[in-house]
Amino acid sequence: MTYSRHTALADRHRALGAELEDWNDMGMAWQYDQDVNDEHRAVRTAAGLLDVSGLKKVHILGPDALAVADHLITRDMTEIPAGRSVYAIILNEEGGFTDDCIMFNLSPNHLMLVHGSGTGMEQLQKSAEGRNVHIQFDDDLHDISLQGPKSLDVLKDHTPMDLAGLKYFRQAPTTLFGHDCLISRTGFSGERGYEIFAKGEDVVPIWDAILEHGRPVGVLPGSFNCIDAVRVEAALLFYPFDMDESNTPWEVGLGFAVSKKKQGDYRGKQACMNSIGKEKIKVCGIVADTDTAVDADAELFQGDRKVGKVTAPNFSPVLNQSLALVQIDAALAAPGTKVEVRGPNTSCSATTHSLPFYDPSKGNREN
Repeated sequence: MTYSRHTALADRHRALGAELEDWNDMGMAWQYDQDVNDEHRAVRTAAGLLDVSGLKKVHILGPDALAVADHLITRDMTEIPAGRSVYAIILNEEGGFTDDCIMFNLSPNHLMLVHGSGTGMEQLQKSAEGRNVHIQFDDDLHDISLQGPKSLDVLKDHTPMDLAGLKYFRQAPTTLFGHDCLISRTGFSGERGYEIFAKGEDVVPIWDAILEHGRPVGVLPGSFNCIDAVRVEAALLFYPFDMDESNTPWEVGLGFAVSKKKQGDYRGKQACMNSIGKEKIKVCGIVADTDTAVDADAELFQGDRKVGKVTAPNFSPVLNQSLALVQIDAALAAPGTKVEVRGPNTSCSATTHSLPFYDPSKGNREN
């Protein structure tokens, strides 16, 4: 299969046994020739090194850059100074969820949108119409992520910046192992971790150096299957699997990413505000009574009535439970509700559970 986008780390992934498969029109390492449960445990006990370069990186440049970014997302970017970033939602005109992103304020007149497989770029181009701004898609800028409790120890002696002092959702340009990069205190794991943005020519030696210095303390390269497993434990949603344009932020538990007091306008703002309190479904967790992962397309029932669906399952080798993120009728989302899971391969009873499953205080990632 051919892709229009290519990671500079493709040879490294193939050497680890991966047959590259599509995500976001880039060949990514969905599985290595090693046990994904070992990768999972590495993230929770040491660190996992992940290539997430399939994320799209878009520079927003010019005098109107801040205004364009602020119109695109649900967060108030006028309150996010240079050196900080924010998780945010991108809506369509009807207030439906069309993408999520991290918006980085890099410097005056320079912001960077990092988004997945939704319509973030298309919505950005609409917001930029008639503005004094330049939009630059940057596919040479790669994104690798070291996630886990030992990530700081692995990196801190190999960069001149005060990495220990870098707070959650902050970023700074620096060097790592002698190569130019941007290090951000963000990730998709529920652990303390760092995303490293670097050009293709720099990301390969950085990847090699992290594994060389990290393997003695338990660092492993992690596949996309590993990312999907740890993110279920941490209740980190993945568009369009856990939410889509039929959902509002309030239905999927992401109301925190909407700045309710934001004075500036953004696409879908009024519809989004009008949808508060009208949630038809809610996202929550279930713990299933089985020793395997339930089916990703399983349905939830109470008696003969369908009440929801599974969007992301995982059998956790850390919690030793069968977990899943689900969409369920809003009235049934409270923890402790009994449901039946019915899938093509696995059917069993289950109980709704609060989110996240792992580290519910979120102290691991934020402290």
